[in-house]
Parts: sequence; C-alpha cells; structure tokens
Amino acid sequence: MSGATPPIGSLRERLQLLSRTLVAETEGGHGALYVPIATVWGRVHERGYAGFSAIADARAARTTHIVTLRHRSDLSPGDRIVYRGRNLEIVQANDLNGRRAYLSCACAEIRTTG
Repeated sequence: MSGATPPIGSLRERLQLLSRTLVAETEGGHGALYVPIATVWGRVHERGYAGFSAIADARAARTTHIVTLRHRSDLSPGDRIVYRGRNLEIVQANDLNGRRAYLSCACAEIRTTG
C-alpha cells in the first residue's frame, strides 16, 4: 500500500484506536478484549467491495475500508479503529511511503445480522 503523502489537512475524521488483548475465559479458551489506546485524526476511504459470509451461525456483511493516519508503531492486524460508531478491524497496516510519517490500514467492517 505505498502511495503519495496525503495533505495533512485531509485527515479530518476523529478515530478511536483500540488494541486487541486476549483474555482467558472460565470455560476454557480465549476471548478478545479491545482496550482504547488513543483518539487521533485520520482519513477513511470506503472501498466499493461488499459481501456476505457466515460467522458462528450468523450472517455477516463485510465492507472494506482504507484508513490513513499519522504513523504509529502500536497498531497491528487484529486491532480496531472506531469510525462514527463503526468497528473497523485492521487486516493490514503499512508505512504509506517508507518515511514513517503516515500509516495506511486496510480494514474490514463486519456487522452481524443475526
């Protein structure tokens, strides 16, 4: 996901960054807990892809987004970005132009419809 440096004024959306932490469950196994780490400015570009899949006996809609923000080293795949009340799970996070100035995150939104 390399690209040109975006103008700083294009980062107009408030985004909340959540870090995924795995916690042990009493029944066995692990569950995911999302802990807020920061609120930052960024740009969200919704891509035209949408599809449906089955997740744990429920139907889910999946939409992909590209989120651009100032470079951070504490985000990784599995973490989340909250944008206007929507949870975007980070699938891939890359340095936008190799200068550690901006981070480009490919994200997937999954909404379970029951």
